[in-house]
Amino acid sequence: MNNFFQFTKKNTSYKQETLAGITTFLSIAYILVVNPIILYQAGMDRGAVFTATALTAIIGTLLIGLLANYPVAIAPSMGLNSFFTFSVCMNMGIKWEIALTAVFIAGVIFMLLSLMKIREKIINAIPEDLKHAIAAGIGFFIAFIGFKNAGIIVSNPDTFVSIGDLTSSTTALAIVGLIITILLLVRGINGGIFYGMVITTIIGMLAGLIKWPSSIVGTIPSLKPTFGVVFMNLHEIFTPDVLAVIFTFLFVAFFDTAGALIALTSQAGIMKNNEIPKIGRALLADSSAGAIGAILGTSTPATSVESSSGIAVGGRTGFTSIIIALCFGIALFFSPILSVITTEVTAPALIIVGALMAMDIKNIQWSKLEVVIPAFLTIIMMPLTSSVAYGLAFGFIIYPLALVAQKRYKEVHPIMYVLCLLFILYFLFIA
Repeated sequence: MNNFFQFTKKNTSYKQETLAGITTFLSIAYILVVNPIILYQAGMDRGAVFTATALTAIIGTLLIGLLANYPVAIAPSMGLNSFFTFSVCMNMGIKWEIALTAVFIAGVIFMLLSLMKIREKIINAIPEDLKHAIAAGIGFFIAFIGFKNAGIIVSNPDTFVSIGDLTSSTTALAIVGLIITILLLVRGINGGIFYGMVITTIIGMLAGLIKWPSSIVGTIPSLKPTFGVVFMNLHEIFTPDVLAVIFTFLFVAFFDTAGALIALTSQAGIMKNNEIPKIGRALLADSSAGAIGAILGTSTPATSVESSSGIAVGGRTGFTSIIIALCFGIALFFSPILSVITTEVTAPALIIVGALMAMDIKNIQWSKLEVVIPAFLTIIMMPLTSSVAYGLAFGFIIYPLALVAQKRYKEVHPIMYVLCLLFILYFLFIA
């Protein structure tokens, strides 16, 4: 195990990796509750989606841990499950069975692009400054999600967002958890984020803000309502609407995953000399999870940005992913306990992790205007649009145009010109 995961080389240990895996799982466990609720609104069986969500996370996370030795989790994407339900099924009127088939086709195309190393070439062609901007941007995005989940930031019809009710009991719990976590970290306590989540949960339960679980063990729901339905609807995909849905799943998931992998590998110290070792294997694991998840019965999975919480605790190898997958497996049997992991518990972890990821901003060449503007747009548009892909779009469009304006077009990788054009066409398409 030591040799396979390279513990000595990566200066880590079983204890450190285990703690990291549990931390990441606690940060992402909400997906087991939220994903079934969202897809249920599309007409899918809630119990089957719960099981499919857990199994997809187990398979995808094991694959990326064993194939690429990355300390990250793969699980159904929150943005794409909302797109699946509210845009595709409810607004466009496409049946969930056909929408799930579109997810499957997008996953298969992903696998082919990964095997041909096209995705790998694209990621390695992204300039180093933009990669640092992506990591920092995701940090701001994660922190914004944390503030929103805590109730510290709320929507406002006049200013879009504003300060929430800090006297609210649940918001106060999140603030207490945030302060505790900060104090643990600045004291140099290893696993401070994990311990902060545990202490916050205990305080919440004792104060009556978090309900005690009604039971410990639950039965595993059947997959029968969703398993394999994609194979019965393949003939339904050849319509303009469904082809547009496949393209959207493909495009958004492609760049969401690319952005997440760049940010996480940078945070974990895996990315060297602007290249990410074994990125092809990681992409293959991610795309395989997409096709498998659709067969099981869930919307598109992706590399989870919440993995940054485990990396912040010290996760450096695929053993972290093994622990995450194990936790998802245990969760299948102990689903009632998941009710104690509320958004108020995970919010402080997301805010702290966002701050840690934003540190990558120091590596951007802020003295060069042609770098500053696309980097800034990449960073700021991620939280403002609630999309990693849109943040990438603004940066990828402006960066090559800025260098062309300086007559430095030869310094731009040809792939960046292609991406610039594709994003422009994408914006015209969704308009």
